Amino acid sequence: MNCHRCKPLNKLSPPPFVRMTLTALAVSGLLLALPASANETVAPAGPVANTVMTPGYARAVAQMAYAWGWPLVNLQTRRMMYEQVPTIGLLGPTPVAPVNQLAMLSDYIDPDIRIVAHPNQDVVYGFGALALDKAPVILQVPDFGERFWMFELADQRTDSFARVAKIYGTQPGFYLIVGPDWTGEKPAGVEAVLRSPTNTGVVIPRVFMADTAQDREAIQPLLNQIAMYPLSTFDGKIKTIDWKHLPRLPLPKAAADKPAGETRWVTPERFFAQLKGVLAQVPPLPGEESLYAQFRALIAAGETDPAIAKVLQDSAQQSEKDIVDPLFYLSRNGVRIANGWNRPFNNAAFGTDYLTRLAIAKSNIFENHARETTYLFREEDGDGQRLSGERSYTLTFPAGQTPPVSGFWSLTLYDPLHFFAANEIKRYSTGTKNKDLKYNADGSLTLYIQHQRPTEDKVGNWLPAPQGEFALTLRAYGPSDALIKGDWAPPPLVPGPQHH
Repeated sequence: MNCHRCKPLNKLSPPPFVRMTLTALAVSGLLLALPASANETVAPAGPVANTVMTPGYARAVAQMAYAWGWPLVNLQTRRMMYEQVPTIGLLGPTPVAPVNQLAMLSDYIDPDIRIVAHPNQDVVYGFGALALDKAPVILQVPDFGERFWMFELADQRTDSFARVAKIYGTQPGFYLIVGPDWTGEKPAGVEAVLRSPTNTGVVIPRVFMADTAQDREAIQPLLNQIAMYPLSTFDGKIKTIDWKHLPRLPLPKAAADKPAGETRWVTPERFFAQLKGVLAQVPPLPGEESLYAQFRALIAAGETDPAIAKVLQDSAQQSEKDIVDPLFYLSRNGVRIANGWNRPFNNAAFGTDYLTRLAIAKSNIFENHARETTYLFREEDGDGQRLSGERSYTLTFPAGQTPPVSGFWSLTLYDPLHFFAANEIKRYSTGTKNKDLKYNADGSLTLYIQHQRPTEDKVGNWLPAPQGEFALTLRAYGPSDALIKGDWAPPPLVPGPQHH
């Protein structure tokens, strides 16, 4: 199939469990609020206080509450963890900082990091947790010159709330990040005020680095000028931190052993207690008022009725299995497009698309905004079977038809838990950062995705696969309009013979 003008073929339907719940809520008026005329009494947004709630009704609302609230509780738990960090330092291989500060890596992310799933090895990452109810913060943006870079600023819903990136022409300098209730004046020396709609959020710098010793050295002075700190310590002067030499912090006992998958940020047993706090702290989007009222009534009923409390606990456990866990698979994330690939179209701009927000929060949280990065996933072959190292695959971009970007592109291979698969050459992705890619005589580019080491003339284009199942993600940073709209799709993944 010609992939240059590929249109989305069809949208993924929500799982039946979610569809039933959404339909039930819509019919019962949970999702739709009709405006009252001037002569009518305004109806309550949700159940009248102390209305008897049956277990069946509670279960229906609880399922929707779990799907809606999972990403927000995830962010709340991350903030709680960073509130325990005493100073900027290293927790094992992970750089951490107290809330309203950030910590940077000085190289690609360590394969052993488990604090966030589905990372890449094309950029040098940083991470900071926002607690804007405590203080507004200053964000330092260095002069990156021609180097591609972007800072993700996301609220508690994981929606992007500011444009800070090379593609926007963001000027170097100081930026003030404030919460929804901040009423101060922009301080002298600050380029702009960036307002988050929620007090809890994250700041994630991403700075492109070529996979060469020279670029590893060249990037360090720029990284050392990336910083975030409370406004009260702002003096108009660039603060620098040597990110290569951070103190090592003692690991909590619970963190001493590397988990197999991503750190567990949402615990069903604590979910509804945390959701109560989220509803108090995160203002509803327009039209969400009735949804909030339903969730508050549900939690209130659970606090007074042991039978409803049990429904909440049972529903949380079941919803984690039936609603959240299936969305971990990248093949269920977004929209089916041409040649067996799929992708979201509204990453970090979810609004009330609760399904895509939840799928991304579960499978690969903290995606950049859709206009900043296009993410394309491949987890199955043409027969619907999981990709596996028992077969070899090739991906060939015709001449001049690598992903159309102003920044860079990469193809990353992940194990079934969305982390890097160990291999003999320690290569986890390939693309723009690799300077030894060999193009074919006709100008096309073939990547070899397989477990067995290929012949030496192909090793530069080899993306090593594990013996078992794996997944692929193609990232396009600074996507063209054709990528953003879906007019470009990756070529087919061509399977080779099965190995025995």
